[in-house]
Amino acid sequence: MKISRKCIFGIIANVVLALPVQAQKAEQVTITQTTKNKIEVWIGGKPFTGFLYTDSLEKPVLYPIRSANGTLITRGFPLATRPGDPTDHPHHIGLWFNFENLNGLDFWNNSYAIPVNKKGSYGWIRTDRITKIQSGKKGILAYHANWTDQQKHSILQENTRFEFSGTAHYRTIDRITTLTADTAAFFKDAKDGMLGLRLAHELQIPDTADQKFTDDKGNVTIVKGGTDKTASGTYLTSEGKTGNNAWSTRGVWCKVYGKIGTDSVSVAIIDHPQNPNYPTFWHARGYGLFAANPLGEKIFTNGKSEKNLKLRKGESVTFRYRIIIHNGTRTSTVLRLNEQAAAFAK
Repeated sequence: MKISRKCIFGIIANVVLALPVQAQKAEQVTITQTTKNKIEVWIGGKPFTGFLYTDSLEKPVLYPIRSANGTLITRGFPLATRPGDPTDHPHHIGLWFNFENLNGLDFWNNSYAIPVNKKGSYGWIRTDRITKIQSGKKGILAYHANWTDQQKHSILQENTRFEFSGTAHYRTIDRITTLTADTAAFFKDAKDGMLGLRLAHELQIPDTADQKFTDDKGNVTIVKGGTDKTASGTYLTSEGKTGNNAWSTRGVWCKVYGKIGTDSVSVAIIDHPQNPNYPTFWHARGYGLFAANPLGEKIFTNGKSEKNLKLRKGESVTFRYRIIIHNGTRTSTVLRLNEQAAAFAK
């Protein structure tokens, strides 16, 4: 039987897509300090993300973040607004890690939008040094920061290590963050935390209605509904929860997937068994906030239980997460994500 060239190419493409991520050829990761407060990460000779750590952002962030073919998977606003960008929640920038209530200070919601006379209620994460930059098949970027009040008194020391890798269709970020208390530190169970990612508009769940959100200080944010046809995202968790039903549920992993232009894109966050309160709760909003928060149990269970975290001076806690970005003719499968979760757990 004669097989056409088109059929052969189709078979090859399907085999490649079926290969485990680690079996695909790893691309070179290049990490370079480009300015005083910016480090750029390139994979396979293409820009992937930047590490921004100026104090004016109130926290260090990875921004923007791209898929392997260069598609932006993070929202542009407020740093480089793109057409169609929602302009709510100005503290949602790229990928970040912080929390709403540490010793009574709100680290999550701090941004340029908070009036000076109210800044005293908010915390700041100040990056003071880069501790490692290493390029290779796996790129490494590590830094030290202090979680402080407005007077720059340190509550926690943060040591974070990013490990970056990629193949023709995948980009992977492993984030390992250790927090060490400089004084007694109390994470009071709260909704907004801890690993946060603000997605590109195209990965939002389509919704024409406006939504109103009020934080614990009474600040109201309106998320405008949209009538355009570019939003196409939805969520899926390891426990089978989909769409807006993923919010407030537990799972080993959660992914968002949709179309950006003609490309299928998925972004998955994987929790780690050694993290506090594993498996995490998913603070996954249809408007584009994609967050893993193990310390928001009280609101996510409607008050049935809660999870506070206390550290005595000198004590430490470590959080580990894996973020996988995939683009191609189809998104990452449940089987593949389960395999990745099992590999990450080791």
